[in-house]
Amino acid sequence: MDLSDQLKNLFPEHVEEKVDSSAPKERDLWMQEDPIICKYEKRKGKPITILEGYTGATEDFKKLAKELKTKLSVGGSYKNDQIIIQGDYRVKIMKILQQKGFKVKRVGG
Repeated sequence: MDLSDQLKNLFPEHVEEKVDSSAPKERDLWMQEDPIICKYEKRKGKPITILEGYTGATEDFKKLAKELKTKLSVGGSYKNDQIIIQGDYRVKIMKILQQKGFKVKRVGG
């Protein structure tokens, strides 16, 4: 007796729904030809990493900001078409973006 048989015994009135695999999946981020600029600054004596130069939709850039903050477990924000990450994470951010297929250019220090 496999799992599906056990579930049928527990919930006899349940009708299985078939999932259509041809349905569109969640929209992926728009890839661009120009590189995203990754730079380092200090504001009020604290290091920050700034990403700018994304030419896609604002929602995609916000989604990218949230994903980076989650993966790095750091704070940050999205303002004025820039992603601001607290701390110096240029190397890690560049690796993450390159794995996603973006071109990244390191600016400064």
